[in-house]
Amino acid sequence: MPWRGAVKVWLPIHNPEQVLGGLPEGVEVDVYDGSGDPPASIDEVEFYVPPYTLAQPEVWEIIPRMRSLKVVQLLTAGFEHVRPYVPQGVTLCNARGLHDTATSELALTLMLAVLRGVPDFVRAQDAGEWRFSFQSGLADKTVLIVGYGSIGAAIEQRLQPFEVEVLRVARSPRDGVAGYESLPELLPRADVVVLAVPLTEETRGMVDEKFLARMKDGALLVNVARGPVVVTDALLTELASGRLRAALDVTDPEPLPPDHPLWRAPNVLISMHTGGATAAAFPRGVRLIREQLHRYAAGQPLINVITGEY
Repeated sequence: MPWRGAVKVWLPIHNPEQVLGGLPEGVEVDVYDGSGDPPASIDEVEFYVPPYTLAQPEVWEIIPRMRSLKVVQLLTAGFEHVRPYVPQGVTLCNARGLHDTATSELALTLMLAVLRGVPDFVRAQDAGEWRFSFQSGLADKTVLIVGYGSIGAAIEQRLQPFEVEVLRVARSPRDGVAGYESLPELLPRADVVVLAVPLTEETRGMVDEKFLARMKDGALLVNVARGPVVVTDALLTELASGRLRAALDVTDPEPLPPDHPLWRAPNVLISMHTGGATAAAFPRGVRLIREQLHRYAAGQPLINVITGEY
């Protein structure tokens, strides 16, 4: 059933009617981008899109104060940071699919950067030194993707031209995709292990001392999932030994304090949780918001509704 009467929506987009190309009939928008005080309509807002950030907890801590809230639409695929604040009966939707392209691009970038020695090139250039060396490269390697959802599938798609063998693991095994219980036998085969799992109680601390010990000598761990999926102290031990390498877009803690040992650890490349932060994110986010608002206005089912642990 379509909406009746005016419906209050909070969006993190300035000039929302212009940016969205119009609004459904009866929708009134207040802008809240996380800066300054929240709008005065906090008791009336029904549909809330928090700003795209993990660094401002106040934008989701405010959710329990919204007495009329019906829907929270996130602009992130992960939702573990918001879910505890969403009251029972409120629909929570994530941005599944929104960041697949950008995150898979970065996963491939991190792989190639480490396997072709790009950090060493940068250091040599900064020092004004010509340092020739052979690098391992990506061709003929075995890549294990842990977490074969939409991002994991996008990573495999981008790996196809690089002449690699791909192994797939997900929470729910299916044709061509093994379950988590197969990790002990698959980890020793992989030259590169890519983490693309959501953060759940099952995956928190998944990459522990035992997981890392099963990885082959010289293997590369790439994390584009969430920092707490990896036990940082266990990873630091392996990095210090020189047995493993890592490329991390996410860390635990996050952001890393300036004095954290990960900054100075050998054999690690760190990017600052930039997996989804590309120019493509904004227009894709706008399309998602537009579709969800029109679905809600028309009484149609919303997409990306979180019903379980993901």
